[in-house]
Amino acid sequence: MIALTLFRLAAFTRSHRVVRALLPVAVLLALFYGVRAPLGQEVAALTDTAVLLVPFLAWAARSLLDTEPDEQRAICATAAGTPSREVAAGLLAALVVTSAFAALAVVWGLLLGVSEIPAPGQLTAAVALHALSALAGTALGALTSRPILPSPALSIMMLVLGFLAMLLVSLSPFAWLTVPLGGWMRAAADGPLTAGLPGLAVPSLLWPLLGLAAYVRLRRARP
Repeated sequence: MIALTLFRLAAFTRSHRVVRALLPVAVLLALFYGVRAPLGQEVAALTDTAVLLVPFLAWAARSLLDTEPDEQRAICATAAGTPSREVAAGLLAALVVTSAFAALAVVWGLLLGVSEIPAPGQLTAAVALHALSALAGTALGALTSRPILPSPALSIMMLVLGFLAMLLVSLSPFAWLTVPLGGWMRAAADGPLTAGLPGLAVPSLLWPLLGLAAYVRLRRARP
């Protein structure tokens, strides 16, 4: 499965889809961090970036999972021994890409986007939110990839609508029904992020993991 994961990453890179996925992330970071966040707003700025990255990371995950033709995906599943290994390898490769892009966002923000490096505890919390953003983006991208939604137009539309629904629901009284993106921003703006992070971590992990489980189940139903 590791070999298949590396194969997926190599195909993603050599097909130059990685450039198509990276460019929107770079544009977002350049625009958002065009002016350094003022003193005292460093954590809020990093948190806002983690939220805004979700659809771009979903796009990257979707692009990676769409790199292979359907016939080659079937061959890979046969070579791997079981279809579940092929599915897991694809998800692992997508998570590697989204995590790398999220790490780039953290480094970019710290070097070019903030006036002062946050305290260690606050910085750790901001990094954790970027990791959760990578997980949420991977789940959203997987659920809108070609094996699940063959129509490119429908796939892109559902990716955008999925993120908007996630954001709007997270700002409502029913925030527990989705990844609490609005809760991330409120926790960073209202007080120490470290105090609010534990309560936000459960739904932030639960819903992406459920989304990935749904992807695996749907892939088994339609190889």
